[in-house]
This record gives sequence, structure tokens and C-alpha cells, in this order.
Amino acid sequence: MDLESGTRRNTKNDSWKTVLTLAYQSLGVVYGDLSISPLYVFRSTFGEGIGHSETNEEIYGVLSLVFWSVTLVPLFKYVFIVLKADDNGEGGTFALYSLLCRHAKVNSLPNCQLADEELYEYKNDAYAFTHDNNKSFAFKLKATLEKREVLQKVLLVLALIGTCMVIGDGVITPALSVFSAVSGLELSMSKEHHAYVELPAACIILIGLFGLQHFGTHRVGFLFAPIVIIWLFCISAIGVYNIFYWNPQIYHALSPFHAFRFIKKTQTGGWMSLGGILLSITGSEAMFADLGHFSQLSIQIAFTSVVYPSLILAYMGQAAYLSRHHEIEHMYQLGFYVSVPEKLRWPVLVIAVFAAVVGSQAIITGSFSIIKQCSALNCFPRVKVVHTSSKIHGQIYIPEINWLLMILCLAVTIGFRNTQHLGHASGLAVITVMLVTTCLMSLVIVLCWRRNVFFALMFVFFFGTIEAIFFSASLTKFLQGAWVPIVLAFVFMTVMYVWHYGTLRKYEFDVQNKVSINWLLGIGPSIGIVRVRGVGLIHTDLVSGIPVIFSHFVTNLPAFHQVLIFLCIKHVPVPHVRPEERFLVGRVGPRNFRLYRCIVRYGYRDVHKDDVEFENDLLCSIAEFIRTGSIRLSTSEELEKNDKMTVVGTYSTHTILRSRDDVDNNVNNVDSEDASELKEIKSPQVIQPKKKVRFLVPDSPKIDVDAQEELEEVMEAREAGIAYIIGHSYMKAKPGSSTIKKIAINCVYEFLRRNSRTPSFVHGVPHASSLEVGMMYQV
Repeated sequence: MDLESGTRRNTKNDSWKTVLTLAYQSLGVVYGDLSISPLYVFRSTFGEGIGHSETNEEIYGVLSLVFWSVTLVPLFKYVFIVLKADDNGEGGTFALYSLLCRHAKVNSLPNCQLADEELYEYKNDAYAFTHDNNKSFAFKLKATLEKREVLQKVLLVLALIGTCMVIGDGVITPALSVFSAVSGLELSMSKEHHAYVELPAACIILIGLFGLQHFGTHRVGFLFAPIVIIWLFCISAIGVYNIFYWNPQIYHALSPFHAFRFIKKTQTGGWMSLGGILLSITGSEAMFADLGHFSQLSIQIAFTSVVYPSLILAYMGQAAYLSRHHEIEHMYQLGFYVSVPEKLRWPVLVIAVFAAVVGSQAIITGSFSIIKQCSALNCFPRVKVVHTSSKIHGQIYIPEINWLLMILCLAVTIGFRNTQHLGHASGLAVITVMLVTTCLMSLVIVLCWRRNVFFALMFVFFFGTIEAIFFSASLTKFLQGAWVPIVLAFVFMTVMYVWHYGTLRKYEFDVQNKVSINWLLGIGPSIGIVRVRGVGLIHTDLVSGIPVIFSHFVTNLPAFHQVLIFLCIKHVPVPHVRPEERFLVGRVGPRNFRLYRCIVRYGYRDVHKDDVEFENDLLCSIAEFIRTGSIRLSTSEELEKNDKMTVVGTYSTHTILRSRDDVDNNVNNVDSEDASELKEIKSPQVIQPKKKVRFLVPDSPKIDVDAQEELEEVMEAREAGIAYIIGHSYMKAKPGSSTIKKIAINCVYEFLRRNSRTPSFVHGVPHASSLEVGMMYQV
């Protein structure tokens, strides 16, 4: 069911029905990780930092800290504030960075154009600057960020750090969730048998979890929400039972007085125990990261009405049980299962394992989504993206990343075999992402929301202080597991930054060495350029000028096709580009040259499938440009402008229609049925009539004779066939470059380039129709 596709005629009841349905589904996708935190919070907190004394002061203090952590961070920060900082419905660290890039030119992404700012996603931004005040703090901050390249790099690095920590969390969270779920076996089996069963069981579940990813979440998604709902019902019911049976006065522990008293009494031990309390808010970032799949209201309803009260009751129940069982001496017995009635432990264990799988699924899918965003914005090597759902664009599967995460997850599980160390690793990754979100949100409040700087400072001071305390406590556990996300983030950060740096240097080389149309006019008579039949597509990253790869090709082989298209497929920092704004088409040189430039724009959430229809869409866009150009422009000087780009949509938005001639008599049927409304531009007969496309244009006297001839020639070239001229580039650092640059370009970047996927456009090119031109780049 596609919940986002509805008619505007829905009644108010239908709208609420949709919102409630989304809220129901969000329970299985968004809140899996957050819901299973009661499995390991108390166990991790009562570890090395503090002991379990004969009084209830420690228990009450821990419960108070957990309560206020869950209340302040997930509820107030994310549900009521951060969720409103969406990028046209999309959330996550890169969405915040993209939002900032749209309000201040701080992005270092190549091939940006002024025409991109005319996109609907830009103009429809509710927080766009409409009246800039030169004296306002927001304007001064914007100007400072745009002038200082160092600040732009810092902002990019900050966004990449948050992204890398999310990926690292995708390695650690499945291990922690599954290992904590199967830890219930230690209360149901003897110690000897438990040691031989727990680790293999966790590994088998993890292998099965990653092995199921290629089926897509839409195939098993209907199971997710019921599992989480059953789990939340179980932990809340057990919590209510423990409260009334063991300690009905446990609600007194919710007072912040107990938290301050706990910290004052335990001092260093209490501060170190904050790493375990931090685990109570893991998964909060998923509410923002998965915003694109749902709506703000649905996530808010699900959390405030179901998740939040269930978690609070579960923690209160565990604290009530522990407050009456001071005889517990072993740390492992402070886990969740000890508070479960003995007769219910096996059923609850089974439900917990399923809930852990659901929680792990959410973070794995989130890792796929954020890597796709980074790859689309040239911050990650190209990988194969498989879209597992035709209705929900966010449901994707990346094979290389999936198996890499599985190997790393198994290595972490086998290496630690300890939920406490896994908790330290997960805690540091989560709190780092939260700190990055807080920093970026402060800029969003000023630059995008145009609020007073006082609100941004208050936001940073309040939430930043809380998260900084958690972060400092997590760093103390560096040798006890917290080093894992730092190492993982460093490796991914190196890969992402080197790839981004190499891509930028390559683009700068193309810009500095591009040639003008005058160069082509000048060498034509001297070397005898021949025009051959067909359409030539030259893939380039340039949005203006002739790429150096083409000059290299023409100099060695002085011939090119009768219709030549410089094709640039680019991703702009918005989530989606509307179909009617997909193509930007312009001429290169005079009209009789038949040289065109076509820029195809995609948002970082758009799906670019390897579709054979792309060729037809491209040619129809050229035809629509020719038709509209003949109506708007009259003088030959205007027609020969090579810097004029026209926005042309996909074929479904064109006045020009296309039809494929699979049967010879189809043309006659079109002529007889639509002769009064459509006029067909026929093309000569060719020997190979494959992929025939006819342009059907309105019979209008405004279309001049030159445009008719141009359309006929494009049609003739299309039927003659399409050749793809693709650059095969190699990069090498210039002589005299620093050692770090040589290692980054010659070793790291070239290794990533050789082992990364080819662009989706190049990957779908028929082998017989492609022509590769080698080029060495010295940067």
C-alpha cells in the first residue's frame, strides 16, 4: 500500500486514518532500536562504574537519569524540535547539511548552476530567504560561511563524521541487540551449556539477518510493527506488574533530585556509568533519519502515545524489582530477564529475539539509505543500489555494503562476546551523531528558520551540554570497546573524504582544460572533420564548455556523429527533482552544427534506474527543446546562443509525444486517427529499424521550416543508432606533490576508482555501442 499516494479529495477522517496507519507502520521501522534498549541499560550501567549497594539510592538515581534522558533527548529534542528541520520531508545528517547548502553556498559539490536554484524544491522551501537584511546576524553568518573555504570544509567534515558514525552504528547495533536478546539463555540454562550456545546462536541470527536483506523490507515489513507492538506490550505489562508487586512507590525516583544525589554520592563512578545510561536513548536518531518514509505527525503520535510510556514503565518495573532484591551480586543478573517472571522468560526471550532483529533491520536499512545519499553527492564510491520496492523509494539494498557490514558485525561479536563492551561502542557512536545533529541544528535555526541567535545558543548550550557529558563518559571506555566506532569512522571518513577530494580535483581539471566552440570551428577545416550518421552521446561532468576528453577524441579521430549530445548526469542537493524539471537542454554552437548539451538532474533521493526508456526520454527532450525554441526565438543570433539552457521535463510532460513503431502499420493508424490534431514528422527508411521513435508534434504554424528539418534530422540520427563515447580516466598526482597527496590520489583514490561501480548511465550502455577514450589526469 502506497500511503503517500492519495487524492486531495480525502475527507478529514481519511487523512487521520492515513496518519494513524503511518504511525502504526513507524513502530516497526523507526522504533525497533529504541524499544529494545531495556534489555541492556541497567546491565551496562551497574558495571565497572558503580556497585549495587544495600540501599536504593543508586537504583533510584539510575532510574531518574534514565527517565530524564529519555524525556529530554528523544521527546523534547527530536520529536518536538529536530523533526521540524526536514529537507522537504527528508531527514538525517546529510539532510541537515543539504538544507544548509540551500540557504548558504557552503557546499563544495561540483557542477552547480544558477538554474538549479530555480528548482521547485528550492522555491518551495518555507524557510527560504525572501528579504535579506544586511545587518542581521543570519546574513553576516551566511556571508562568513560563503567567504571562508576553511569553514565550508569544517562543515562538510562535520556532516561526514555524523554519517560515518551512523554507518559504524550499523555494525555495532545488530551485534549488541542480538547478543543482548540471546543473553536470556544464561538464566534458563546451566553455565557450561550457556557458554557454548550463546555465541553460536547470536552469529547464526546475524548471518540470517544480513542474508535476508536482499529480499527487501517491503516483503517482511508487515511483520515488523506487530512484533514491536507485542514487545512494547510485554515490557510495559511486566513493568506494571513489577511496580505494583514489588515497589508501588517507585515513581518517587522520577524526581531529578535523585539524579543529582546519585551523581554527588558516586562522583567518578556515577559519571562513568553514564555510558550505560546513554544506551537508553540509542535509536533516537532513527526518528529523524527515517522521516522521509513517514510524516512528522505520525512519528510524533507513535512515540508520545506508545513508545515513550512503554519504555518508562519498563524501566520503572526493572528498578522496582531491583529495589527489593539487593541479594543480587553478579552484574549479569542485573539484566532485563531477571525481572521477568520465571514462567514467562522463554516466551519473552523469543519475542525479544524477534524485536532485536527488527531493531537491527532498521539501522541496517538506514545505513543503506545514508550511503546512497553520500554516493549521489560524490562523497562515497559508487556502489550497486537495488531498489526492492517499486512504491517506496527509500527501501533499497546495497550488496557490497550489506556483506561488509555482516563481516564487521560478526568480527565485533566474536571479538567482544560481551554486551557491556558492545554497549560502550554503540554509546559513543550514537552520542557523536547526536552532537553533530545539535551543531548543525544550531545553524539551521539561524540560517534556515531565521530565528534569533539567542534560540540557537540556548539549543546548543542545553542539549550540547547534556550530550557533551555523555560523550566524555563514553570516551573513558575507550579501551573497553569505545575504540571500535572511532576506528570504523576513521576508515570510512578516509574513504569518503579522499573520494570527495579526488572527484573535486578531477572536475577542476576538466574545468581548467575545457575547450570552446571556437576551437572546434577552427580545427574543422584543417583536419577535415567528417560527420557520420547516428547520435553520439558524450558523458561528461561539465555543465558548460566542451570536455577535454572530446578534444582528445577528435584530434586522434577527426569524425563525430551528425547529432552530438554532451550529456551531464548530476545530483543536486535536494531530495527530489520534479519530472517537469528533469532536463536542461541547450545548444553548443550554431543550429546547423546539431550539437546539444543536456543536463539531467536528480535529487539525492531520486531513483535513477537503468531503463532503456532513458534514451527515448532524452531524444524527446531534445525534440521539445527544438520545438519550443523555434516558437520563442526568432533571430538567428538568438538561436546560436550556446549559453542558453531551457528546462524540459520528461516525455510525460512534453507537448511532443513519442511512440514506438513495433508494427509497420502503426504509423498509418496514427495518421488516420489523429490527423486533425497531430502531425507526424516521418523519417527515411533505414536498414535497421530497431528502437524506432517518432515525434508527434501539434500541427502549429508557429513551428518554422528550420525546426521541422532539425527534428527530421534528429529522428533520422536516432533510427541510425546511438553511440556512447565514454571517458576512461586515470588520475595521478602532479610531480612535486606532497607525500600525503600522492598516497591519497595514486593509491587510495585509484584503488577505490578501480573497485567501485561504474556510473549507472555507463553501466547500462550496450557493449557494442560504446566507445571508451582513455585519458590521464594529473591533479
